[in-house]
Amino acid sequence: MKKWKLDRIISLATLASSLIAIILVLKRPQPVSPPIPPAIAKVKAESFQEKIEQIEQPRPAGQPPTEVRLNAEEVNAALAQAVQASASDIPATDMPSSVPPSADTPLAPGQPEVKDYHVNFDGDLARGQFVVAIGGKQVYVTLAGHLGSKDGYATFDPTEFKVGDLDIPTSLISGALQKRLAEERGRLKLPDDVGSIKVENGELVMTQK
Repeated sequence: MKKWKLDRIISLATLASSLIAIILVLKRPQPVSPPIPPAIAKVKAESFQEKIEQIEQPRPAGQPPTEVRLNAEEVNAALAQAVQASASDIPATDMPSSVPPSADTPLAPGQPEVKDYHVNFDGDLARGQFVVAIGGKQVYVTLAGHLGSKDGYATFDPTEFKVGDLDIPTSLISGALQKRLAEERGRLKLPDDVGSIKVENGELVMTQK
């Protein structure tokens, strides 16, 4: 009798934990960045483009490489602009080469779409948040870590991973993430004019090659 009660309690506790986990997974977390009004987004996207053009300018002999700093609003505005261009069926050849690819583009055939992507920079951490469809439900994924570069490719070392409002230990996903990044290495190649990238003092720092 006592064993039955103990088993029953364990079953109920397991069920309750599972329900809580499901609720947390489906719960919309705190946005990593506030929405940008359209008028400000336009200005920020233009600022993004202007700074990228500085990197693309030939470096005068004897001069140090150009360094530009991009804040989260500029990067988010550029991402939104790329998504809008994709939705308008603008050929890729007509889009500025410095605008990031559409955030709604699937990572690979058979993989879920990544939508509503936003980023923020905090100290030396980059934090991104996006939406994926799982079982017909929209699930928010938040990922943070150290962004860098090596041998002409972007690198990422995760420090935080959340599904919905549920924290997942990075030790559980780090190996799978690095494997995925290795598979998508071609997408991580830095532009020809960029020598390195990093996050510093809450900004994305890009240095000319």
